[in-house]
Amino acid sequence: MSTETSTVLEGKVRALDIAVTVGALVFWAIVLSWIRWGQGSIARNRYAVVFLGGILVLYLMHEAVDSLSEGDLLDLLILVACASVMIVSSVYIYTDYEAYYIRRQGWAHDYEYRLAWLVIAVILYLTWRAYGNVFLALVGGVMLYARFGNYVPGLFGHSGIETNFMLQMLITDLAGFYGSLTQLTAAWIAPFLLYAGLLFAYGAFDLILRIAIVSAKYIESGVAQTAVIASAIIGSINGSYAANAGMTGSFTIPTMMDAGLSGRTAAGIEGTASTSGQVLPPVMGASAFVMASVLGIAYIDVVIAGLIPAAILVISILVAVHYTSINEIGGQSMDFEDYFEDEMTKYDKLVQGVRFGLPFGVLLITLGYLQWTVMTSALWTIAAMVGLGIAIPVAQTTYDVSKGRRARHVELDERWSGGLRSKIASVRRNSVFDTLVEEVDNTIHGFRRGAIILAPIAIILAAVNGVVDLLGTTGVPSRIAIMLMQLSGGILIVAVIFGMGVCIVMGVGMPTVAAYVIVSTLVAPTFINVFGIPELAAHYMVFYAAVMAGVTPPVAVAVVVASGIAGSNFWRSCASAITIAAPLFVLPISFIYHPEIVSTVIDAESLISGGLILLGAITIIYGLNYPFPHSRWVTLPLRAVLIALGAFVMIYPSWALKAVVIAGFVLLFASERAIANGQDLPFPTSLGR
Repeated sequence: MSTETSTVLEGKVRALDIAVTVGALVFWAIVLSWIRWGQGSIARNRYAVVFLGGILVLYLMHEAVDSLSEGDLLDLLILVACASVMIVSSVYIYTDYEAYYIRRQGWAHDYEYRLAWLVIAVILYLTWRAYGNVFLALVGGVMLYARFGNYVPGLFGHSGIETNFMLQMLITDLAGFYGSLTQLTAAWIAPFLLYAGLLFAYGAFDLILRIAIVSAKYIESGVAQTAVIASAIIGSINGSYAANAGMTGSFTIPTMMDAGLSGRTAAGIEGTASTSGQVLPPVMGASAFVMASVLGIAYIDVVIAGLIPAAILVISILVAVHYTSINEIGGQSMDFEDYFEDEMTKYDKLVQGVRFGLPFGVLLITLGYLQWTVMTSALWTIAAMVGLGIAIPVAQTTYDVSKGRRARHVELDERWSGGLRSKIASVRRNSVFDTLVEEVDNTIHGFRRGAIILAPIAIILAAVNGVVDLLGTTGVPSRIAIMLMQLSGGILIVAVIFGMGVCIVMGVGMPTVAAYVIVSTLVAPTFINVFGIPELAAHYMVFYAAVMAGVTPPVAVAVVVASGIAGSNFWRSCASAITIAAPLFVLPISFIYHPEIVSTVIDAESLISGGLILLGAITIIYGLNYPFPHSRWVTLPLRAVLIALGAFVMIYPSWALKAVVIAGFVLLFASERAIANGQDLPFPTSLGR
């Protein structure tokens, strides 16, 4: 390629990249305007048409940047064709909304059906592009099953759905791909992902890593715990355990391996941390918003219900990681200088705490205390984040300049064109202006990043909405209930185990929120309607079970990504992840037998139950990971007994019997610690022998 041609191509790529940024700003202006002013004048399903079309076009433009830079003209042509379909269909439906949706409800013109086929083709293509063959097979397979169910034998056979009726369900009646999940994404999830994009852009996650590394100085297994803390917090917002393992794992896995951990252990820790982060409040990988909508309860109630399970989960993993890491390499240390060039002063930490803490405080107060709607709370949180995100660094720099302190040097990155950089440089007068320009730049790219984070989730939820509607029409949920009853013989514990197996299989390879939507539709109703389990307990059970697909072989997507980064054997990494995450496979069953720990009220009963379940989880971890100083013939049965006792404590309803088992574990723990420290056992000599 000649120099002139290369320069022209670079110019086109840069122009398209700028167009993506501008498009993101326009998109968010529409979203935030509708939240603030448009709800009374524009119906939610009509707005969903604009939302889905806009975010998909943005995603296609973002993908086109790479295609253009690589010179892949065929891929570029496909992306342009898909964007054209979404633009035409969105404009047509929005402008002809009254006739399209109201006057022609239940039927459509032939050309509208053909346009519907094109939109379906775009959705299928984008699900494949964003999530690969597995999810394409799921969506396409469900469509074929809905259309040709009369050829399916046995329990899951049905009469089949006519083609035009399926098109109406998916597109022309503004259900399916434009249905409740897409509308929920547009109204609730989107502004929170914009908030996440701004957090990334302003450096909040850099601050999280700094805090995690500093905390490692005070914890014996500090390096590994840093990975858990960082991955879990970021994973809660990220919404995909696989994506989170790739993002945070690129930092945490090499760090753990540099400290002496084996690749398989580092991959197991990262895979478990990324997976467990998906269930942490207040975001829960965006599933909290969907759960609130499905159950018809306040979002803050979903968050409260998830606090005790999240505490059990985090503490369990921290203890397991502690045992795993110190058994392998002993105490660990991290030098801050190896990861960051400058250490923050106490003043800087206070400033950053205010910068990121106040917007989060706005969110908690507006949602929890003032009981505002999710949309309004999110809007004011974003406003606070943008305002403080720009104002605090500018005020800090102004204060530094006024005190004669050395102003920090600011370099605008390559996202700015050379001409614009030179113009800005020519009007600079002081570092205050530099800081203002930098933070405005960060804000702009926070809006862009928010859109890029949102796009795959919008794609998957639109596709899942169609899948769920088709499966509901064909009667699959009731058939799954019949199947579970037949397999379990009506015995609850057996039904729960089989139900968890179904959830794990359905959660394979899916983003958290998509997995939850499917299992909450297909599996949760069985436990609510047939076994009388409280709704929150049933939904949390299937949610946790589906998320555990991230570390469940033979797929274990989070471990696949992590082991790829670590260069470790997948199966060995899975074994390491399971020894860390073992109690989490029992925890969903605890929700069924102890619904008080997933209720909207945290009281003495829920705290006592949660504490006993946590002790049961630690018993399992102790049995799996503690280096017992005995022969193999003694150690293996001892481990099996501890694992069984821990599972019993986590599940069995009686507090008294659980307390007896826990007392036995505490006695065993004290004895083993005494032996390890070379002390006499705290028993009479005859018993000690």
